[in-house]
Amino acid sequence: MPKFDAIIIGTGQAGPSLARRLVAAGRKVAVIERKHFGGTCVNNGCTPTKAMVASAYAAHLARRHADYGVTIGGPIAVDMKAVKARKDAIVAPLRNGVERSLKELEGCTAFRGHGAVVGPNAVKVGETVLEAPQTFINVGGRPTVPPMPGLDQVEYLTNESMMDVDFLPEHLIVVGGSYIGLEFAQMFRRFGSRVTVIEMAPRLIAREDEDVSMGVADVLEAEGIALRLNATCLAAKKHPEGIAIHVECTEGAPDVTGSHLLLAVGRRPNTDDLGLDKAGVAADARGYITVDDKLQTNVPGIFALGDCNGRGTFTHTSYNDFEIVAANLLDGEQRSVKERLTAYALYTDPPLGRCGMTEAEVRKSGRPALIATMPMEDVSRAFEKGETNGFMKILVDKETKQFLGASFFGLNGDEIVHTVLDQMYAKAPYTVMARAMHIHPTVSELLPTMLQELRELE
Repeated sequence: MPKFDAIIIGTGQAGPSLARRLVAAGRKVAVIERKHFGGTCVNNGCTPTKAMVASAYAAHLARRHADYGVTIGGPIAVDMKAVKARKDAIVAPLRNGVERSLKELEGCTAFRGHGAVVGPNAVKVGETVLEAPQTFINVGGRPTVPPMPGLDQVEYLTNESMMDVDFLPEHLIVVGGSYIGLEFAQMFRRFGSRVTVIEMAPRLIAREDEDVSMGVADVLEAEGIALRLNATCLAAKKHPEGIAIHVECTEGAPDVTGSHLLLAVGRRPNTDDLGLDKAGVAADARGYITVDDKLQTNVPGIFALGDCNGRGTFTHTSYNDFEIVAANLLDGEQRSVKERLTAYALYTDPPLGRCGMTEAEVRKSGRPALIATMPMEDVSRAFEKGETNGFMKILVDKETKQFLGASFFGLNGDEIVHTVLDQMYAKAPYTVMARAMHIHPTVSELLPTMLQELRELE
């Protein structure tokens, strides 16, 4: 039984970084990967999808050439094989780089195969059982396939299999009106597909404030994307055109027919074949591994990082999991996941950058608060670029003067959000930013101006 100081299962955002820190601290480490090194982000998440979003943006901007005084001598077309080839060329070196760096890392042994826990201090990969006093589970997640009647009779795509698409669907039906589904919807509409988004809730991205949801819906509909909300009793069946989805919406035809179907209804953790019960590791009803605020499971020495622990489903939360674990185990610090603030982005165009509490959450809390808003059409930089969709919104605690949250749906919103996020971590009063001199012409320059116009949240 090969003995190590630590075993890491999975090479997503947290695993490789943790391996390097452990090795640097003199630990002997085993890393196990059963498929692609780099995890979801590198292989079928952030990196490839944002590469495709960039191609879709280029096509969209090209179609608007006349708005900028540019002449293009012919119709705009998208070569989907070239789009996929570009995406693959971006992904491959990153994936290979993660694998190479781990295999060449002195003190680290990389195993290819399925890792399963077989005891509190043992993990089996293939026919080999590895032993270590510490195990770090970083197995990520995969797309959820809902129990929709008829799915077993039709072909469908997920956000992972979409990475292999090198053709243009005539009519893409997207089931799921949240972050993943909306990014693909706009992307493929800009590539040239007809697109219909089906969502069971009354509005898109229902966890966001209503004004954000409505703003995103307006942008998508303006680009020709059909939205079917309040869709109940979903069912799939074959159709001469390809696929039909029964929606029973309050408005519109009861069926939506299209050529291809994308399921984008969420993700689930890759924990069902880990053998957690053999080590007594607890998980919740959805399969997420239960961890404390320092990301340790109920079994001493076994930790869970990344998507599989249910404490965050983003690349940045996974990396922050690594930072917390490394700081506690190697640096003598006392860091906790409780210190982490909500922060994420929706990569439609324009993007949405979010941090802290939503307006609805602030209202529900009952605390006295201030709010400031500004439409993007009032931002010089957005007006100059011809990208004035969206708005900015900031919420502040009236008594402490600290930021409570912000939503930036507009040009560069995924970058601007960090100006507020950093001040939230610093626990600085909003007056620090309100008195700052920002650079012109930028989007961020308007934040101090916004803060001068804070008003009571009624």
